[in-house]
Amino acid sequence: MEQKIELKKRRYLMNAWYVAALSTEVGPEALFHRRILDTSVLIYRKQDGTPVALHDRCPHRFAPLHLGRRIGDEVSCLYHALRFDCEGRCTHNPHGNGQIPRAARVHGYPLEERHGFLWIWMGEEAADPGRLPNFDVLDNGHPNAVAYTYMHMKAHYELIIDNVMDLSHIDHVHGEIITTRGKLSPLVPQMREGLDTLSARWEWQQTPAMLIFANFLPEPAAEARHFFDITWTPPANIQLSVGATQNGHALDLEGCVGQYDLHTCTPETANTTHYYFATRRNHVVEDANYNAMKIQAMHAAFETEDGPIIEAVHDEMGTTDFFSLDPVLMSNDAAPVKVRRMLKRLIEDEATAR
Repeated sequence: MEQKIELKKRRYLMNAWYVAALSTEVGPEALFHRRILDTSVLIYRKQDGTPVALHDRCPHRFAPLHLGRRIGDEVSCLYHALRFDCEGRCTHNPHGNGQIPRAARVHGYPLEERHGFLWIWMGEEAADPGRLPNFDVLDNGHPNAVAYTYMHMKAHYELIIDNVMDLSHIDHVHGEIITTRGKLSPLVPQMREGLDTLSARWEWQQTPAMLIFANFLPEPAAEARHFFDITWTPPANIQLSVGATQNGHALDLEGCVGQYDLHTCTPETANTTHYYFATRRNHVVEDANYNAMKIQAMHAAFETEDGPIIEAVHDEMGTTDFFSLDPVLMSNDAAPVKVRRMLKRLIEDEATAR
């Protein structure tokens, strides 16, 4: 067990918050399960709606607990009916004299429900809610202007981070709807580096505007100023703001027609990733049909355009150690390479501090 924990510590940043599920994925009665950082996790809601996370494994014969049944706020194992409370304590043993073995306990994981997600802390240190980044913009505004989606990726999670931190690919991978008409690739982003964060920003002009914004600008066919602003926070959160304006306003979401996006990744294994996405726009904010169309289109674009190339890269690499392959690095790699090195340092610092 100790050796397995050490292996994970080298592979992942453990003392950090990862998304375990969309809030909407875990219903009031469901025994939801998902593999997170190579560990099977059971998630369910108590009768008052509070989410609970336990290791999805009975300590008796190791049956997955999600195969069992709910009894109030407790879970009964399907195999031999040991029952566990939401703290992981065994409360009922139907066998023999009913004595509960001291070792009959399931490990629990802290959860925080924020911004439309259930966040889980998998590390050994005490969970620190203050280390969960603030994405409050997702919470503020009309409910029909925010949307969420989930994708399962057959690729290492850092390849997904690379993809979002380097947006120079969009003119080559994506179609007409978000093209920058060749304006973005030549630009080297302005970077802002914090202690454990990295931001990258692009500003440019194009004619016409990006088609996702053009029809909401005063002159859809005319030139518009645009910006991308991206911030990575550990372990795998990327907040991306994008917008366009023709009125001389500031290049931010106050002055532009735009949207606030969150891309966040949770490793399932070294070769597979849970990828979550949320977006809030500042235009057409009350139209539920437009909202549904928008998130479906964004999900489809990633699933049919970014996704296949990222998965093909993962397969071709044959390793999760990007730098061991001696990659050719160019100007567009500045931000993703910095993020990779920062994350590696954080993982190494955590392992040596133990």
